[in-house]
Amino acid sequence: MHISDGVLSPGVLAAGTILAAAGISLGLKKISYREISTLAVMTSAFFVVSLIHIPVGPAGAHLILNGLAGIILGWGIFPALFTGLLLQALIFGHGGITALGVNTLNMALPGLLCWKLFSLIKHKRAAGFVAGVLSVFVSVVLLYISLSLSRQSFIPAARIIAAGHLPVALLEGFITAAAVSFIIKTSPEMIMKNNAY
Repeated sequence: MHISDGVLSPGVLAAGTILAAAGISLGLKKISYREISTLAVMTSAFFVVSLIHIPVGPAGAHLILNGLAGIILGWGIFPALFTGLLLQALIFGHGGITALGVNTLNMALPGLLCWKLFSLIKHKRAAGFVAGVLSVFVSVVLLYISLSLSRQSFIPAARIIAAGHLPVALLEGFITAAAVSFIIKTSPEMIMKNNAY
């Protein structure tokens, strides 16, 4: 789901960079010193799982864990995913530097939306499943919008990428539900601090 350099139009790149910078700024303001270690763990988890690509048409499908990161970090998802994406771009060439803002926005914003949604659903395991599925689905929609606004010829490729991420969305739902269940049993404060629980 990483968009490489040279793919998106300047307008889409600029809009994504501005919105991602705003999210990162808010995230850094809302993270407390005690939460830095949690942010680092979620950044590491995202960094590792999103490196494992399964080829799907012109791109690759991979786990994101943005629903889980959103539930745990709230606004902190923006600096966490930005850091992971930056390291992936610099070390492995995944994504790109100019597309970093759009990639951050496309993955962090859905996680943030799921953080808000998670607090509204009483059954937290079900909420975790919904957050896992929805975060990937919304990320795919944002990817589709990013590509189609840049060039109409990207629409067929965007459709293939979207279809390839449907199984990923279900898998993320089960992973997020299991992780939420485990966290509630072992360290419920990780979720309680950011969510009405």
